[in-house]
This record gives sequence, structure tokens and C-alpha cells, in this order.
Amino acid sequence: MARAIMLQGTGSDVGKTVLVAGLCRAAKRRGLKVRPFKPQNMSNNAAVADIPGDNNHGGGEIGRAQWLQAIACGVAPSVHMNPVLLKPQTDVGAQVIVQGKVFGEARARDYQALKGRLMDAVLDSWGKVGEDADLVIVEGAGSPAEINLRSRDIANMGFATRANVPVVLVGDIDRGGVIASIAGTHLILPEEDRRMIVGYLINKFRGDVSLFDDGLKAIEKFTGWRCFGVVPWLKAAARLPSEDSVVLERLASGDARALKVAVPMLGRIANFDDLDPLKAEPQVEVVFVPAGKPLPADAGLVVIPGSKSTIGDLLTFRDNGWDRDLAAHRKRGGHVVGICGGFQMLGRMVRDPDGIEGSVTEAEGLGLLDIETVMEPEKTVRNVSARSVPFDQPLEGYEIHLGRTSGPDTRRPLAIINGAKDGAVSADGKVIGTYMHGLFGADDFRGKFLESLGIRGGGIDYRAEVERALDEVAAELETHLDCDAIFAQAR
Repeated sequence: MARAIMLQGTGSDVGKTVLVAGLCRAAKRRGLKVRPFKPQNMSNNAAVADIPGDNNHGGGEIGRAQWLQAIACGVAPSVHMNPVLLKPQTDVGAQVIVQGKVFGEARARDYQALKGRLMDAVLDSWGKVGEDADLVIVEGAGSPAEINLRSRDIANMGFATRANVPVVLVGDIDRGGVIASIAGTHLILPEEDRRMIVGYLINKFRGDVSLFDDGLKAIEKFTGWRCFGVVPWLKAAARLPSEDSVVLERLASGDARALKVAVPMLGRIANFDDLDPLKAEPQVEVVFVPAGKPLPADAGLVVIPGSKSTIGDLLTFRDNGWDRDLAAHRKRGGHVVGICGGFQMLGRMVRDPDGIEGSVTEAEGLGLLDIETVMEPEKTVRNVSARSVPFDQPLEGYEIHLGRTSGPDTRRPLAIINGAKDGAVSADGKVIGTYMHGLFGADDFRGKFLESLGIRGGGIDYRAEVERALDEVAAELETHLDCDAIFAQAR
């Protein structure tokens, strides 16, 4: 079994995903065969990964974070890198994905009782990930200080103690209270968990780090833990795909540019990293519009992203008045792109006769495409290579969706995938829908698409930009952390 080290946070959104990706790239640069692992993830931003030994399945779902971390390791993503993925559908319930496949649905309280059964899958995947590796870097979820959930935990100390993986605790100084969060974690952890922690690091520091010297002394006094370093605010992290919807408010580009792209922040928004390649374009401003705010009238393009609850988000779309904003946008000659759930919303009707998504079984669509969608139990999960019809350019992406879409506008598809038509285009070419995630990541397609909107594309190699950002993050970590000491703690 490979040696392993785990990063756990004093809370959510402390930057564990980027730190693990950066450490994976730093280990790879040392010539180590390194792999990422996250026992349990909660996100509607999913990627399609291989299911080893399953040649008849199109692929399985994992969190986008582990997909990115696999890239940092220079290896293909596997479903075993994230054996349990929770995809929230309501405020109290989620779809449960186990080793890439739909396991079922569970309300929050029911899921706690389910965790004991899921630990077997976690440990099975854990063994598989480490089979051909020198080092596995594990990412926790939430915080080990959630001691009210400890008895059934599979994501933090419950996993670390079962798998005997040492832990580095991550504190986020940007949100304040980092001394108390680290010292408080030490105070409330039971001794069995506390002794798994081999040290800590501070993340997201701004300014003169010497000003925190007394803070480090205070943490040492309270905990006795060693500090592996203080990481500055990593600017390159902004060029990496974001996984968690808690960061949406920070994702707008902010600067006025030639093309404004408005993206409504759906309640169950999914795979919003589809917009990252557009954000990287020098002449494109991407604005994520929160509930209660109108879609900006000066937007040249509106993108309706994926959704984990198409009918629910469609109803909320109307409640926000975005349907009226979208109609006005179209009257002004504006362009619209709908991806996956957003594609389904653009049609005349969405039907869910089996109640797969919830109690509402049908909803009138936005009527911008002459199509209808019927939800079906079988989920399509696959990586795809395709070719765009309007722009005659290659596409690479993936599909994760329920539902079958048909109607006159599908006779004008966006793409051809394995000889089959995908998506729909309006008669004037200004409204596009597709089930294919990742289409804006195809550089030539993105350039031609922007040209159709009167914008000159920047000729960016988006995948190369992600690789460069990973290298920059790794270099920063090697400068500010004792990476060799962290790796030496692995066992």
C-alpha cells in the first residue's frame, strides 16, 4: 500500500482542494507516483471518470476537485479517487453516488445512518487507489471538529483512524479567528483523533507573514503541533476550475470588457466550471447573477448552466423574473446558450412523470427552443468527442444527465456525437442548447463562437493555462511550505 497523508480543514472552504492539487503536482515534480483521494465529497460539479474493469459502462461520476487533482498528478481520473459523491437536490436531500454509479437518494438524517455501509466502499476504493502509487494525498470534507457527527464519520477522522493516515490540519486566516479555530479543534477532539494530527498549516495569508510570528507561537502553546508553513493568497488558484458553489459570489470577472456574459445562479446549479474558459478570455466578462437580481440588460450572451433539479430551478427562474429578463434579452438580439439542465429549460415543456426530481411532475419551459424533455430513470454518464455543426470544429466534453429531448429544433443540432445529433439551435442561430459539458474548453470552437458574437477570441490554450496554474500553485507551496517534511509524515 502506498504511503499517505491527509489534509483536513478547520472548516469548509479553507482551500483544501487547491492545496491537495498543488501538493500532488509538487510530488509529481519529485518523480513520485502520486494519487488524490477524497472519501466523501458534496458537490453538484461532477466529472466523468473511468470505472476500472467496467468496459460496458460509459463512465462514472466523481467530484470535479478529484478530476483536477488527477490532472495535477498526471494520471487519468478514476471513480475510486472519490468513492462517495453527494449531489444536493433539495435543502435536506441528495443523490448518492457510490464508486461512480447512482446508489440512491437520501435525506440528511437518513444519510447519517447509511454511512456505515458506505465505509466499506470507501475502504475498497482506498485500497485500489494506492495499488500503483508511491504516495496518496487525501482531502477531508468539512471539519473534524464536527464532533456531533463523529460516530458515523467517513470523511475526516473516521476515515483517518480506520486507514491509519496522518493528518495535516489547514486553517484559513482570511476569514479570521484562525488561532481559535486551530486551538479549538485541538481542544474538542478526542485523544484518538488528536494524535492523528502531525501538524498544521495556515492558508490564504495576505501581507507580511512576520506579523503572524506571535500567532504561530500562540498556536504552538495551545496545541504543541508543528507548523509546516504559512501559504500566501494563491493568485494562480483563480485560474483553476472551482468546485463548490459557496465560491460563486466571488467568480465574476469584475472588469468591464467587450462581451458581458450573464449566468443566473440557479439554486441547484451544476458544473458551473463550464464558464471558466470564457472567463479566461481577455475580452469576456462573466457575471454570475444571484437570486433577486435582474439579468443585466447590457449582456450580449446569457448562459443557463446545468442544474441538479431542472424543474425546481425552472420554477425559481420564473420567480426571480429572469424569464422576463431573458425575453427582453432576446428582443434586443441577444444570444442564449443552455447547457444540460439549462438546455432542457429552454424548451416548451419539461416533464417528469415518475417524479425522479421531486413532486412537481411537469413545468412549462422558457419557450426559446421548439423542444420538449421527458425525464427518464437511466442516467447518461460518459466522456465524448464530437464535432460542432454550426462552426465545424472539434469538441471534447462529457455528459451527465437524465432526460430525453426531442422536437423540431433538434433537427438543427449543435454537435454530432458518435454519429448522433446532440442539442438544438434556433432558426436564427442565436439560441443554442446542448447536453455536452465542457464545450467552451475546446479552443477553436470557443474562438469561432466568440467571433459569431462579434468578439475576437484570445487564442488561449485553456488546458495549457490550467497546467501552468497548477505549476504555479506547486511552486508557491514549495516556497512557503516544508513540502518534504509533509511528505515525510506520510505512512
